[in-house]
Amino acid sequence: MSKVIVVGSANLDFTVAAARFPTVGETVLGGDLYQSFGGKGANQAVAARKAGAEVVFLAMLGSDDHGRRIRHHLTSLGLPGETLLMHDQRPTGAALIMVDQAGRNLIAVAPGTNQALSVEHIQQASPTIAQGAVLLTQLEVPLPTVQEALTIAKAHGLLTILNPAPAVPLPQALLALVDVLTPNEGEATGLTGMTDPELAARMLNEHGVRSVVVTLGEHGALLRQGDTSRSFPSFAVHAIDTTAAGDAFNGALACALAEGRSLDSAVIFASAAGALATTKRGAQESLPMRSEIEQLCSHTA
Repeated sequence: MSKVIVVGSANLDFTVAAARFPTVGETVLGGDLYQSFGGKGANQAVAARKAGAEVVFLAMLGSDDHGRRIRHHLTSLGLPGETLLMHDQRPTGAALIMVDQAGRNLIAVAPGTNQALSVEHIQQASPTIAQGAVLLTQLEVPLPTVQEALTIAKAHGLLTILNPAPAVPLPQALLALVDVLTPNEGEATGLTGMTDPELAARMLNEHGVRSVVVTLGEHGALLRQGDTSRSFPSFAVHAIDTTAAGDAFNGALACALAEGRSLDSAVIFASAAGALATTKRGAQESLPMRSEIEQLCSHTA
């Protein structure tokens, strides 16, 4: 089993469902407030673990009750505790999530200790990163931290995946370190100014990214490599909450690539994981097990 190294955020999520989103200045009534474990980094680490990978997660938690709960949860899933660092000066990250009756979500994040994961912490973890096959990271931790993780991973021959969420301007030097970039449609537009996913992916290729996978929700995914592009249809499921669909996709993609699958095969596997994640509420609670992913893939093959 090849190892996936994930560098990223960990949060405690607070979710409320309502019939619709409020307009500016409006209050709407929702259901009960639901607490769950989240953060794009933690979600993707758990997704890769459930998909069958050996996973090491590099993150910064607060030494508060929320941080202790997250640490206990992650170690109970088999993630090593040594790389879950603790900070006693800032609170653990949190996310406020609202879900409408169509399963769509709005999310605001209070980063907390996620912003304290530094370049120095990543450098200290270099021997651990060197043991991986794939490095997966996102943009909920400081950009210099992300770039250092990608730099170290490339130096040790790892395949690198960047999920550019939330979308922020990315320097050319960072993009050149990315083997697979996985924006959703909105993030692809935010990075390039192009509303057409094909044109956005082409521009990102031209900026040095070897492979671009644009996730398109119910419309599937678009893979562009060099001068060629391929479309992958979505899996038909009954979606009730899309909160962690992208994280399920990225974690499963990293798992599949660490196993040596082709990128096409990995995108199909990841698409199944992303689809399954929309059929349950919550973030990590919705992430599918490998057996579920393989079953969906086999039923639609």
